[in-house]
Amino acid sequence: MMVVEGLLPLASPKRWREVFNRILAMSDGQIRFIGLASIAMGLVGLLLLR
Repeated sequence: MMVVEGLLPLASPKRWREVFNRILAMSDGQIRFIGLASIAMGLVGLLLLR
């Protein structure tokens, strides 16, 4: 997971900073929804790989 998370700042630090600033501007509810959606997609991915 850390390899995947490190790809964007390595490849495009300016774009990573823009994305990070957008995330900081989101409300707590929006961030929670993104977290929930990420967990759901990860679980679906695991189930499909089984």
